[in-house]
Amino acid sequence: MKVKIQTVHFDADSRLEEFIHERVDKLMNRYKKVIHADVVLRLDKSESQENKIAEIKLEVPGNHLFVKKQSRTFEEAADSAVEVLHRQLEKLKDKH
Repeated sequence: MKVKIQTVHFDADSRLEEFIHERVDKLMNRYKKVIHADVVLRLDKSESQENKIAEIKLEVPGNHLFVKKQSRTFEEAADSAVEVLHRQLEKLKDKH
């Protein structure tokens, strides 16, 4: 399982990248069928304080799951996105 992190309009420090890897790896370890994860972190150019965006796309057999969350910090946005993906994966798991 592979996690790819891309940043737009800023450079992520190692602490943020490690945080993202921990969250996504935990999700991928719980759901063994996840093949790949793409994470895009971007700064929105709006004046709002909630200008940090985390987009996570998971590839699972027969499906692509995508979540985009916006928050005050990248950590909050990523946590919210992972929670939604967790629920989506549970629904997918229940179908099979």
